[in-house]
Amino acid sequence: MSRTVTVLPAGHRFDVADDETVLAAAIRQGVGLPYGCQDGACGSCKCRWVRGDFELGPHQLKALSVAERDEGMVLTCRMRPQSDVVIECAELPAADMFPVRKMPCRVLEIEHPAPDVAILRLQLPAQEAFGYHPGQYLQFILRDGSRRSYSMASAPVAHAPLELHIRHMPGGKFTDPVFSSLKPRDILRAEGPFGSFYLQDDGTQPLLLLASGTGLAPIKAILEQLRADGSTRPARLYWGARKRVDLYLLDWALRQAEELPWLSFIPVLSEPDADWSGRRGLVHRAVMEDLPDLSGFQVYACGAPPMVEAARGDFSTHCGLPAVHFHADAFTSEADKAGAQGQ
Repeated sequence: MSRTVTVLPAGHRFDVADDETVLAAAIRQGVGLPYGCQDGACGSCKCRWVRGDFELGPHQLKALSVAERDEGMVLTCRMRPQSDVVIECAELPAADMFPVRKMPCRVLEIEHPAPDVAILRLQLPAQEAFGYHPGQYLQFILRDGSRRSYSMASAPVAHAPLELHIRHMPGGKFTDPVFSSLKPRDILRAEGPFGSFYLQDDGTQPLLLLASGTGLAPIKAILEQLRADGSTRPARLYWGARKRVDLYLLDWALRQAEELPWLSFIPVLSEPDADWSGRRGLVHRAVMEDLPDLSGFQVYACGAPPMVEAARGDFSTHCGLPAVHFHADAFTSEADKAGAQGQ
């Protein structure tokens, strides 16, 4: 027996089957609820419960704390209605939704810009365009049915290869084969697009693009789309890593800053090499040093959870950034969904 979910303030309604979560049903029916990992790890789908009975599945406390739960907050990716329910949530415009589809992908090329990073380029089926927003992710479906998630690192261009950035996690069910046995012409099964981490407006507010490690992937796709659209919107890209080798596309980023007058690029190393002459320390701290007032910015951050959460808190507390202007995709562990980077 299905249950009905009503989403306030818009008043939209949709049905949830017995074996579905609220979020899964929303994705299936094209309802624009915000979300990220789908596994109770990132907190992107957090909303307010209004009324109705439900069960809340296992989740990480960093995604939904006990205090937040006591205040009536829930995660739609873990929420299974036991009656008709009402929730309060800011919906995404229906026009922003692309259909989720399963598809085979042929490996065209595997490049290794760093010892532990692979750039994977995939050929998608030619008969049907794969639409997505730069910043969204897809899921690889493995032989045992498990899934691993990665952000698209390229803007959508008809018939162009799809680019992904994959960091090797030793022992990883997916990344071990990528770095040992995967080869051109191999076929992978994928499903997507997923996620609500993408540009939410086409306004004129300056953009702060913040990445650590392979969190550059969705940021790169967003930048490529801005460039293709002929944007002149001011943007600053801060990319943090430990060592110089971890800035695996440094030449690409420097070239973008040279060619685009509206883009500034600041690389930051936390454990710099002896000959490094650039910025040092934590990447979000470098932002705060340069931009003590972020009240007029839109921030898009992707990377390790400690960086993302530190930036979220410090930008709001010390730099005046409105919470609604901080958009994030934080990596999590293999057991969850690695933001945009699983194993």
